[in-house]
Formats: sequence, structure tokens, C-alpha cells
Amino acid sequence: MTIKDLQPSAVWKNFYELTRIPRPSKKEQKASEYLYNFGKSLGLETVRDEIGNVIIRKPATPGMEDSKGVILQGHMDMVPQKNADKVHDFEKDPIETIVDGDWVRADGTTLGADNGVGVAMALSVLEAKDLQHGPVEVLVTIDEETGMTGANALKPGLLKGDILINLDSETEGELYIGCAGGIDASASIPYRTEAVPEGWHHAHLIRVSGCQGGHSGMDIILCRANANKLLARVLLPLVRDYGVRLASVEGGNMRNAIPREAEAVVLIPDGKVGEVDQYLHELLPVLKTEYAATDPQLYVGMRACEEPEACMAEEDALRCMRALMSVPEGVERMSDQMPGLVETSNNTAIVRTEDGKFMIKTLMRSSVDSAKEALTEKMRAVIELAGGTVEFTGGYSGWAPNGNSQILHLMKDVYGKLYGKEPAVMAIHAGLECGILSGAYPHWDMVSCGPTILSPHSPDERVNIASVDKCWNFLKAVLAEIPKK
Repeated sequence: MTIKDLQPSAVWKNFYELTRIPRPSKKEQKASEYLYNFGKSLGLETVRDEIGNVIIRKPATPGMEDSKGVILQGHMDMVPQKNADKVHDFEKDPIETIVDGDWVRADGTTLGADNGVGVAMALSVLEAKDLQHGPVEVLVTIDEETGMTGANALKPGLLKGDILINLDSETEGELYIGCAGGIDASASIPYRTEAVPEGWHHAHLIRVSGCQGGHSGMDIILCRANANKLLARVLLPLVRDYGVRLASVEGGNMRNAIPREAEAVVLIPDGKVGEVDQYLHELLPVLKTEYAATDPQLYVGMRACEEPEACMAEEDALRCMRALMSVPEGVERMSDQMPGLVETSNNTAIVRTEDGKFMIKTLMRSSVDSAKEALTEKMRAVIELAGGTVEFTGGYSGWAPNGNSQILHLMKDVYGKLYGKEPAVMAIHAGLECGILSGAYPHWDMVSCGPTILSPHSPDERVNIASVDKCWNFLKAVLAEIPKK
């Protein structure tokens, strides 16, 4: 069985077509062209703005011309993550999908259900000839995952609707009316390099692997291992106590993905290889015990490698490792307003040694702007104490909940009639585009919903098949009940 055999067939057919199109963040040109041609092929008014966002308009069905206009919104890009042993070029290769029991997943890569399934539902509404709905606009933005570039660039006046239904949340049966804001931190700590000292010619690669990773907003509450932070924990005692010299460090590749792997090339003094190996041998079970529930495949290993041409100065390496150890990580504070919701967090996403600079890149999130600002000051303090500098970019505010939302109450009623229970009303510790879009369209009444997706932003990403069907039927029923203006 393939995803083209699943129901609802229209949604899975459209999702399949999206999996054929390489669309990592900032490389969505082919997807933008596909969506533009999709709208044109249906004879619908289709607009692509200067940055690549696509808007497709479908007129109301007979008798619903006076209904409020609805914007169905999602993003076309996906997070490009793969297992280390998987050969895949996200700029060229399609995503290979697998039906695995009640779920659809990819073969060793992210699936792109975030947000491909939501976009597929919107496209299916455009195609359908048997639905009742008022005026519908589909808005598909670019680069949501790495900067919300498309949402930030959307100009006022392009869209005509009154209600926005964002299709990018990831638990069926939950309606989202708020989200966290975020800001990127990019730190740089200079270091000196020097020739490999005599007696330090035992080059080894130390690697942290087997971490589950996941979405840096949705999954941060799970307290999974962060490979970059674990690598610092491994390396700091080696540099400080064993005389090990550090040549290079590399870990993580996406700000919004909890890093699953990190590695360092080190030089071990004569006579110390056995001690270092024993240190790692003793440390591994300690770490596996700590993360037994969240990261059962966690592994730390060492192997000989090619000798580098140079290494970091000893004091500088120690300074950099202390900084990486001290950078805030994970959940900083839980919400006082909504039990179980993370208020503020930081994901230590990317570390690199590059041209004499030790780079640390993080993504900070908070539903409270002042708490986000306090976290940036904590980050600044750590980096400046280590002799570095930090830049904060791409900041955006969260989406404040509106408990009096008319579309929220309508959607709660429709869901109850369909499925015999009320949906949960939630806020999310992730960056939905609603908060940004409301800046250009402050009159919009907004709710976010979607099917159940687990482990987005990681190769374990999977979408529940039954939840797609429930979400599709729910969306159709909501569109049929949209009130008049």
C-alpha cells in the first residue's frame, strides 16, 4: 500500500505530489511554481507575490456568496533532516513515503507532513466540486521554518477574507489560539590556532549520536538530549583534566530542530589514549541512565581519524567549552497561565568551529516578550564572559489568545456535533505564522488546527492516517457553517 491508496484520496494525492517536489526552507522555488500552476490549472485567480508566497482564490458556492471570506493558510517549506547513514539530497530528491500501520513516515528523512498535509488539505478544497463554502483564499507562504520570511513580507491588502484558519498545528482534536514568539541568537567566540604539539599526534573523532532530536518548540518539553550540549559535557573534562587538544567541533544544522548528532576532532597526548577511552567507557552508561526514557539509543564513541593540520590554543578551547556548557538550554520556564505549556525555552541548535571562530546558534522562544528579552541577556552574558559577541535577529512576538473569537466558538460547536466531544483549546510553544500575519491584517479572526504529527523536524516524523481523515471532514464541515458578513 502507498499513500495514494489512503483516504481521503484527494488529500493524500495532493500530499504525494508535494513529496515529489524538493522544498527545504529557502529553496522553495519549485514548490512555489507548482502551487502557482496548480491554481491556474483550475482556472482560479492566482497570485504569486515578490517573495514567492502564493495566493489562490476560489469563489463561493451558490447560496454562500454573502458568507465571510476564509483564508486557509500553510507554508510550503519543510525541515531537511536525515539519518547519518541516509543518502538524500533535499534540493534534488523526492521524499520516499512509507505506510507503517496507522502512520505515514519517510524512509530515513523528515516527511514534510509539517506542513505538507495542511497545504494538501487547502489544495483539496480548491479542487473539490462537492463542498459548500463561502469565498475561499488559500495562502501558502515560504520559509516558515527558518525565519517566517514569507509571513513577514506579506503585504497588507492582498487578501480579502475575514477569517484565517491556519492548518499548521499538529494534534487533531485541539484548536490553537496562541503561540510563542521567537528570536535567533548567533554567537561568535574567537580562538587562536597553533601547530599540533609534539606528543599529541593521536587524532580521534569523538561523536555523540543516537539522540531522538525533534521540534525545538513542540518537543522541548520532553527534555530530550541535546547532542551539542552533551558533546560539551564530554569534552570539557577532557580538555581541562586530560590535556586533550581540540581541533574542530560540529553539531546540528537547523535552528528549529533539537540536534541529534555532534562530533569533535581531538588530539590526545602520548600515553593518554587508554585513559580517555576509559573515561568515555565510564561516562556512557551514566548518560544512558539519565536519558533512558527519552533517548534510549544515545551513544558516545571514539575512533582514530586523520590528523588535523592545527588545533585550538588550549586556553581558548577551554573557554569555548565552558561557554557551550553554560549557554541556556531547554525549558527555561513553564507558563503560569496555561498548565503544561512551556513559556520560555532555548534550543542550542548549531555549533561550529570556522575560520578561528567558535560559533553557537540558538533559537529562543517565549510567549512573554519580556521573558524572551531576559533570556537574550542571559545568553549575552555567557558569551561576553567568554570573550565573544552575540547578535540577535529575526525576532517576532507571539500570538496572544483571544477567548472571545467567533471562529473558535463555531469550530468548537462543529467539532462537538461531528465527534461527540469538545476539542481542547490550546496555545503552542512553537512559532505559528498567525501572530506575524495579524500585524498586516489585524481584523482577522484566527484559529489553528491540523492532523496529528509526531516528531516533526526529525527523521522520526510521522502523521497519523485516521487524524488526516478526521481533520479533513472537520474542515469541510466548518467551511459549510461560516456565517454571513
